[in-house]
Amino acid sequence: MGKEGSFIKRFSDIILSSIILLVTLPFLIIAMIAIKLESPGPAIFIQERTGKDGKPFRMFKLRGMIQNALEVGPNLTQRNDPRLTKTGKLFRRLSIDEVPQFINVLNGTMSIVGPRPEITDITAHYNSKQKEVFKFKPGITGISQINGRQTLTPEQRTQMEIDYYSNATFYSDLLVLMKTPLVILSNEGNI
Repeated sequence: MGKEGSFIKRFSDIILSSIILLVTLPFLIIAMIAIKLESPGPAIFIQERTGKDGKPFRMFKLRGMIQNALEVGPNLTQRNDPRLTKTGKLFRRLSIDEVPQFINVLNGTMSIVGPRPEITDITAHYNSKQKEVFKFKPGITGISQINGRQTLTPEQRTQMEIDYYSNATFYSDLLVLMKTPLVILSNEGNI
């Protein structure tokens, strides 16, 4: 949390991610078993996203769709997507599918608070203004995730993120982090 590239941001990312992964490990194991029982295929979904400086990275999530969902439908989840499994619907509703991203935080490809990590197919079409978002490490939660989530257009989201992260502080990130559970529980802006 805090200024991009600061020691305090990286330190808080490592400490919080380590604690969250340790605390949620038993639940993650149960969730992975539930995924495997409902649908064949890996329990962890790995997808290429665009990170800091426009570099692609592999982002981890609990798989919430049928195996080979990208071969059956679009890259993006649609409202009432038939490819979602029953456990996937629950995990998405509560954002549980995001927990493996704390591994990305530990390995330094993501931060806890930062811009939404977008798929490379979308960022390939960003204009020069939107590409400014690549100055910041993507996050598990962030300003656009608590202010509209999936209801925002890419233009709205990137502008909001560029404006916010250019001036982010430890305390402003802490407020984003504290608001995140309320947004998740309300399911505000989620599809």
